Amino acid sequence: MDIKTRAVNVLKTPGAEWARIAAEPATVNSLIVGYAAPLAAIPAVCSFIGSTAVGVPVPFVGTIRIGVGRGLVTAILSWVFALVGVYVASLVVEKLAPQFRSRGDLVQAMKLVVFAYTPVWVAGVLNIFPPLSVLAILAAFYAIYLFYLGLPPVMGTPQESVIPYMAVAAIVIIVITVVLGACAAAIAGLGAMSGI
Repeated sequence: MDIKTRAVNVLKTPGAEWARIAAEPATVNSLIVGYAAPLAAIPAVCSFIGSTAVGVPVPFVGTIRIGVGRGLVTAILSWVFALVGVYVASLVVEKLAPQFRSRGDLVQAMKLVVFAYTPVWVAGVLNIFPPLSVLAILAAFYAIYLFYLGLPPVMGTPQESVIPYMAVAAIVIIVITVVLGACAAAIAGLGAMSGI
């Protein structure tokens, strides 16, 4: 299935799509290269455009734009760290699985994480106009809902364990995202100080 059709199906008919995803053969590489990498590029590219061409409005200061070099470094780092985040989150979901009577399978865990991230990556298009990027929080809530829907078919999670598993995984994934985002920002900041 092509990436566009899969993304639309995950967003519009997640119940049916999770059943298909659970049964499909996949590898870590096919999930990262074939789906996560292209979709994770959406927020990175759109943030680059938004921060270098459109700019970020700051009250009492005006519109601030960053240089193309710094914007490019930031975009590349955010893309790389997004993929690292997916991998680390998948490892966490896999390791948590036995605690919630679920299948501890890395590929299945990665399917769950990668496809649940779909709305966040698609909403990354809002980064073209930075003031709208805050609306991506709505996509994050939908991603949590998708994760909830995907746990039973993909990880074999019993219904009574779905909410606790989802809550623990969501907290850990949020922490991972914040830490990796801070790392990317710190590295991009060091690049900016060096004149990039």
